[in-house]
Amino acid sequence: MDIAVEYVNVFVSNFDRAMDFYANTLGLTLNMKDDEFKYASFSTGGSALAVVETDDPSLIGRHTGIGFMVKDLDGAYGALKDIADFRDPPTAQPWGGYMAMLADPDGNVFYFDQYRPH
Repeated sequence: MDIAVEYVNVFVSNFDRAMDFYANTLGLTLNMKDDEFKYASFSTGGSALAVVETDDPSLIGRHTGIGFMVKDLDGAYGALKDIADFRDPPTAQPWGGYMAMLADPDGNVFYFDQYRPH
């Protein structure tokens, strides 16, 4: 049996605001969008990231456990720090990685990671 993570959903309170953030601030490529169901899918170079509007506040504004990998974290941080909500700046991690924490407009928190050889 082959199992692969094809997509993950992130729940948001405002679909249009989320579309702007993921497409324009982060620069993700839109795969598909359905305005009626308030659902959109973005390409991330592997699994897709989908945003879904919900009126259930318990699903919004928490740590997602989702990590975005970038080749140059310092460059990404420099480009986004004035227009995005970084909860933590890039920091060397004890396990050898280099990581920052970023939140979307609903407070959903993501990892921004860069692999660094030891």
